[in-house]
Amino acid sequence: MTGAASRGVAQSETIERRGERARLASWRADGAVAHLSPAAMRPLSADFVGSCLDALRARGFTFVVTSALSEAESAGFLRAGFDVQEELELLTHDLNAIPDVGHRLRRPRRQERARVLVVDGAAFDAFWRLHHGGLDDALRATPAVRFRVHGRGERIDSYVIGGRGAGTGYVQRLAVHPDARGRGLGRSLVGDVLRWMRRHGAARALVNTQRSNEAALALYRACGFRVLPEGLQVLARAL
Repeated sequence: MTGAASRGVAQSETIERRGERARLASWRADGAVAHLSPAAMRPLSADFVGSCLDALRARGFTFVVTSALSEAESAGFLRAGFDVQEELELLTHDLNAIPDVGHRLRRPRRQERARVLVVDGAAFDAFWRLHHGGLDDALRATPAVRFRVHGRGERIDSYVIGGRGAGTGYVQRLAVHPDARGRGLGRSLVGDVLRWMRRHGAARALVNTQRSNEAALALYRACGFRVLPEGLQVLARAL
């Protein structure tokens, strides 16, 4: 193999310079597309972002996308030549009036993660689908995590990953197979992770989703989330 297939980072790694830090990884399962995300509290400078791009080119990547960024976080990336790939809505829940959990959910076994990824692949467009590394990243993104599925074996049809840290909960990932929609599974999955967050002391929950994803926005609103005025952006550029 040549190019990014052999030189791209399969697992995330961190670049640091004078207090600025960013995580680099492959985007989903695409060896030519990199994923770049800030790993420090302050926004990254355009100069540091440029050095990250140099590192990605050296590894053979030809395209890069960012994590979901606020307006302040986006500034250095935009000055480094990035464009807006996707606009996201950011929603919050005060952890009151949590929806009921009307389905039996459980923690999946490690060997069932391949089936979870099948559900994810059916639920999302190709650009947003997870691969094994992406699922692992979602499970490691916060100090505490809750991972629940509905169904068993080949009949797993939905899942949710919730995270918690510093008093805030995060709905990291939620997917329902198209064949299982309309049964209230999404509402049960949301209710489960919100109850877990509240039980462990979180004061609020956050979730983001594409502005074009009307079904997801309708679900979160029905579960008590409200859209915040500040949105998020995923940025991208060719290398």
